[in-house]
Amino acid sequence: MISENRFDRWGLDLNYATSPPNGTPLLLLHGVTRRWQTFLPVITDLVIDWQLFAPDFRGHGKSSNSEAGYLVTDYVLDMITFTKQFNHPFVIYGHSLGAMVAAALAATLPEQVRAVILEDPPLHTMGNRISESNLLDLFNGFLQFAGDQRNLDQIINDLSQQKLRNPQTGKEVILGDIRDEASLRFTASCLQELDPAVLPPILAGQWLEGYETESIFRRIRCPTLLIQADVSAGGMLIDADATQIESWSKAVSRIKLSKVGHLIHWSATQKLINAIMGFLKSVPQD
Repeated sequence: MISENRFDRWGLDLNYATSPPNGTPLLLLHGVTRRWQTFLPVITDLVIDWQLFAPDFRGHGKSSNSEAGYLVTDYVLDMITFTKQFNHPFVIYGHSLGAMVAAALAATLPEQVRAVILEDPPLHTMGNRISESNLLDLFNGFLQFAGDQRNLDQIINDLSQQKLRNPQTGKEVILGDIRDEASLRFTASCLQELDPAVLPPILAGQWLEGYETESIFRRIRCPTLLIQADVSAGGMLIDADATQIESWSKAVSRIKLSKVGHLIHWSATQKLINAIMGFLKSVPQD
């Protein structure tokens, strides 16, 4: 059974889910605009042999909003404090923003992190390159619905009509054409709980300020599985960045999934499970 708990970080009230202690602690870190339930498709498999910890980041889900900011480094500091409250090391699996936070934790707290799984970390695709893709339209659209307390079906309907224009090709699609009904419903429910202040740093291309990518990956020593989605299908980690990460850290093993978009754990759940289970079994446990 999954239960939810609270953690206070200097007045910031963070919500997190935990599962029974069936094995080594596994920390799950979600992507921006989402919440811990994004991992529900994989939790059934993971909960058998692991004790899961899955927080909602500040401004997301049931965690409180913050007036101190929403840079990637702010989420990193929250999770450093969160992990230090426990007297045991973690394996960390992060998606998107969660992957970037997981990498920073592995670099900063090597004694606290046994291994990391990084699912399509966007790096500067969500930083100074955000205006080069339709992500700028996507997150501008999300800003309209963040904190929206209207009926969920109304939000889903409006969200599905959000126009996304690729500035490179001029091609325009609507969100309802590229996300299924279940995905739109979950996204809309997450946006209802999202602090609108989460999004301006992303839209301004300032989200990664202070996040020293090269330094972080050069300091990672623990086993690291990098799972890359397909950019042509909506993946965010470009080949050049993935190759750069491999050159910075010998600890990184890379898997690239063709024809799979950024939400690998939703759209290609079994492929993801197949990729991570062998890796997890290779990690020394208590």
